[in-house]
Amino acid sequence: MTIRAGVAGQPITQSLSPLLHSAWIAATGLDATYEAFGPADEAGFAALVAEVRAGRLRGLNVTAPFKEQALALADEVSATARDCGSANLLVFEAGRLTTDSTDGRGLMGALADQAPELNVAGKPVVILGAGGAARAGAAALRDAGARVGILNRTQARADALAGDLGVSVVGADALHEAALVVNALSVRPEIDLAVLPADAVVMDMTYRPLITPFLSEARARGLTIVDGLAMLIGQAVPSFEAFFGQTPPAVDVRAKALAVLGEAG
Repeated sequence: MTIRAGVAGQPITQSLSPLLHSAWIAATGLDATYEAFGPADEAGFAALVAEVRAGRLRGLNVTAPFKEQALALADEVSATARDCGSANLLVFEAGRLTTDSTDGRGLMGALADQAPELNVAGKPVVILGAGGAARAGAAALRDAGARVGILNRTQARADALAGDLGVSVVGADALHEAALVVNALSVRPEIDLAVLPADAVVMDMTYRPLITPFLSEARARGLTIVDGLAMLIGQAVPSFEAFFGQTPPAVDVRAKALAVLGEAG
């Protein structure tokens, strides 16, 4: 019987998740599909989740704007998803709908891949933003032993995130000693990269374009950079394992994604 999984969001046409998972499926020879679903609204997403509960779908990756709803519809919520306040993975197993967030693992995988010399344990890290992506990154970096600071224009949102996760709210002066700066905003942050230590790592969660203006400036200053595509691939790995019961094969999915993005890499 064909195993069906997919990704749900709105809009969904630009998602690279079907490309990644389909390449892994083809390489393993699995009788499986991974599809893109674009529910129009919350009712449409709930109907799609009902398909998962009925066993017609093995599970779903979830992107905006349904990540909070995914959390609310689940029977079991992982500690990570609870920390994030949202979920990007829904799987039906043993008669229960379980949910998780793999974004943090994607972030840590991207750092290991593109900044392997960085050990965040005990190091000051600054996350720019206080939304769902920032929460996922803060939780993962906190669990890795980093001293996480949230820098956000809206103080109340930063305070709420910090209070929930047990991390700190910092000002721009924290950049002077940051070992890692992660942009979790959807726009270019207004910070001065010149104040960062010479060995700092700069990461952007966005991957359209692959080298954002933020990363381009960081690279021009000689800093190590980490792109959002590496994070996307990293978070897809545990999703594939949850859906299909095996580790993704050694396929260069990054090259396939870069070709679609029209990027040189």
